[in-house]
Formats: sequence, C-alpha cells, structure tokens
Amino acid sequence: MPNALELTGIRKSFDGFAALTDAHFAARWGEVHALLGENGAGKSSLMNIAAGLYAPETGAVLVDDNAVRFGGPRDAARHRIGMVHQHFKLVKPFTVAQNILLTAPPAAEGLRHGQRLAQVERDIRAKARELGFDIDPTRRVETLSVAEQQRVEILKVLLAGARILILDEPTAVLTDTEAERLLQTVHGLARGGAAVVLVTHKMADVKTYADRVTVMRGGRTVATVDPKETSTQQLVKLTVGDSTPAEAAPRGTPGDVKLRITGLRTPESGGRRVLDGVDLTVRAGEIYGIAGVGGNGQGELAAAIMGLPMAADGEIVLEGHGDLRRTSTADRRELGLAAIPADRYGLALAGSLSVAENFGVGQVHTGRYGPAWHLRAKDLEADAAEAVREFDVQGVRSTAQKAALLSGGNAQKLVIAREFSKSPRVVLAHSPSRGLDVRAGAAVHARLRAARDAGAAVLLISEDLDEVLALADRVGVMTRGRIVAEHDQPADRQAIGQAMVDHG
Repeated sequence: MPNALELTGIRKSFDGFAALTDAHFAARWGEVHALLGENGAGKSSLMNIAAGLYAPETGAVLVDDNAVRFGGPRDAARHRIGMVHQHFKLVKPFTVAQNILLTAPPAAEGLRHGQRLAQVERDIRAKARELGFDIDPTRRVETLSVAEQQRVEILKVLLAGARILILDEPTAVLTDTEAERLLQTVHGLARGGAAVVLVTHKMADVKTYADRVTVMRGGRTVATVDPKETSTQQLVKLTVGDSTPAEAAPRGTPGDVKLRITGLRTPESGGRRVLDGVDLTVRAGEIYGIAGVGGNGQGELAAAIMGLPMAADGEIVLEGHGDLRRTSTADRRELGLAAIPADRYGLALAGSLSVAENFGVGQVHTGRYGPAWHLRAKDLEADAAEAVREFDVQGVRSTAQKAALLSGGNAQKLVIAREFSKSPRVVLAHSPSRGLDVRAGAAVHARLRAARDAGAAVLLISEDLDEVLALADRVGVMTRGRIVAEHDQPADRQAIGQAMVDHG
C-alpha cells in the first residue's frame, strides 16, 4: 500500500534547541496512524512540518511517494493536507462560517460573497449533523466554548477538502460519547481512502481505532508498531520510558467551606441563560470536580470566578471576605485565589514575553521586584529559575527565553509554578491537563492533590470525565448552566454520564 505522507531524517531547531534530531514517520492511504510521545518529544513540530508551517533543516517530505517542498500551509493544503491544531487557529470576532470561508472550501468557489457564505453555512450544518456536532454557523467564535471551537477546527479541515488529516488531540475536550462518534467518523474516513494521523495521549483511542502507532521521544522516532499486537503497558513504556508516576498519598478529612457559589445567573439571551442558577460549595482540603459536556456554562463559570468582566447575578463567596463579584482580579489573587484557565496561551501566558516575565507578572503590582517602571530583573530571574527547578519545567535553557518556545506540558507547569508561588486558599483549575501526555498530566494532577492536602479548596472543571473521576473527592454534573447532580466518591461513571445526557 503506498504512503500518503512520509517524513524521513527530519531535523529542526528553535533558538539553538534541537526539537527534532532524527524523526521518521509514514502514514498510508486507508489507515489511522497514531503518533504518541511526551510533551516536548517533537510530535507537534514534526506534524507542523507536514502541514507546511515549518521547514525542515534536513530530511525529506513525501506525498504519494513523491518528494515535495512546502513554502507554507497553502502549499500543504494544495496537496490536500489539513491539520487540526491543539491550539486553535481561529479569528475570534468572526463567525463560524466566516472562519471556515477563509479556507475557501471548494463548494464555495466561484460564487459571490453572500452566496459563498450561505453555501458554507449549509455545508457546516450538513457536516456537523454527520459528525454529531451541535454548531451554529452564524455564532461568533469568541462566544464558543473551548470544546465548540475545537469542533469548528475539525469542520474547517474537512470542508477544505483535506484527504490527509492530522488531528492533534482531537478528543481532548470531548465527552466519551462525542469522542467515540468522532473517532468512528475518522475511522470511516480512513476506510474510505483518506490517511488520518491521530496525535493523542489516550491509549484506549490508539488501541481501538489506530491501525499503526509511531512513538517519539526526545525528538527521535522510537518505534512504529501494531497497537493490536502491543499491550498498553508496552506502549506506555515506549512513550515515557521505564519511570512511572508515584502513587498519590491518601487525603485527610475536608474542612470548612472555603468557596460558596449561590444562584449564579447570567442575563437571558436568545431564550436561554448560559449560567442558570449555579449552586455549589468547595471545602478546604477537597477537590470538587465539575463534569459535563463542553458549552454548558463551564467557561463562563470559570470566568466569573477569575474576575473576568461579565454580567451575572448571585453570589461568589470566599470565606472571610464575602462576595467576590465586585472584587478585582488582582485583589482576588491577593486573597489567595489561584487560577489555571483552559486556554493557557490566551489567558495565562504571553508567548512573546520571557519565562521570567510570565512567572513574575502576577506579583509586579505588589512591589516585590521594585517599581513597575524599573524592575529588579536579577531578583525576578532568580525566583523564576527556582520555580522552574521546583516545578520541573523542561526546555528552559534561560529564563530570558520566550514562553512560546515551551511545549504544552511545560507551559502548563510554568502557569502552575506561578499560581502556586504563594500558598493558595482556593484553586480554580479548568481542563488543567488538556492535551498533556501521561507524565506531564500526572505532574499537574500531583500538584492539585498537593494543594488539596495543604488545605486549599480546589475546584476542577474538566470535560474529560476520566480526569474528574481520577482527582475529585466530590463530583458535580453541569448541564444547561447549572449543577444538576452531585456524587460522592467512589462515583458511578454511568450515573454521571446519564445525568449529563438526561438534562441535555
């Protein structure tokens, strides 16, 4: 069977750091080929070369067994290669249809603008029904949840006519049912003749849907194997080596309520409220996990707690302070609120600033590093370097390097290092391990457990039910802007899933 896409002997460096040193990969027509590896292993860099975003320093790229050289993503698209990135490439003020129209879907070519937009909207609705997505093509992207934005990216690639599909963590923010439906669709596309590259950290997805799997570690290709003939334990060992995460220590007894949310509502719009009476409490020394399908108000709840501008009635009460709704974000931080948002690059990090600047930005206003117009750079860099060591942020050659050069897992570790630089009273963690590999995800989870064990109240919001069940001491199900059910651990997965569906 011919190779649809092949990369051989690929080397690529960034700022003097070798991200890829000897990478090989080949996907055939008619197969789903999974790509595994820790964060920083080089998976995204290799696939960005395949998608025309980067040019390799050495090595070759072949499509249909013919050598090609891409001058950019449009060249790759002309070879019918499309990539759904882990960090979205959407214009947020535009509607869903306008974003997809930017890729000039073939069905819309040759039509006037109004006709093109109408045709794209029809195509979106048809493809969304096929995939089981609930997407309104007239909505602006900035109003969509993270999960909904990812679905738009998937639709954009498919409607652009790609036959070589590169999907980077496509199920990271989907429920079990949605993920299964998507992967069945992906499997069907491959069986129809497409080539699908599935970049994922979910071993179950690899075992169930992949025809072959390639493992990368440290910028090199380690092995390509048949997942049906390779055990999960063997795949994990190939991915992370011989080391395994330490077992979590038993937790103590939860204390008093630290965070109480009562009757939180947003104004009605289009016949519905995004938040429609959220009631929950989080106690000291516990992790309260919110499960639910993306787009049911989780992002708005997180924004309200963090202090982002939004109109809402109800109360968000912090023990010892009172209602936070009129308290600034800076003051909330001073009161001991730490936040790990779902969009780490959009809301937690400034990629163009250095590692040190990203670490210290939360304390500049306190005067810790001197006046804002003349910071003591050496003190800031020393604190950042200590945090990098303590939180095992890999890939930092200097705290002066740009944060954008960090892999997803290490960027998340930097966010956590900053947020936990002072012992927090309340921790808000929204999809904290989204897109992370086994080891990086375990490190993030360990930090959340450590915060809980130190007496913090941890509110975990995640569309990954496995993550919620692994971490939470109590589980609330959020649907249509409210908590519709609560479960103590050990919780019944089926009961939680049923609550998510029954109230949808």
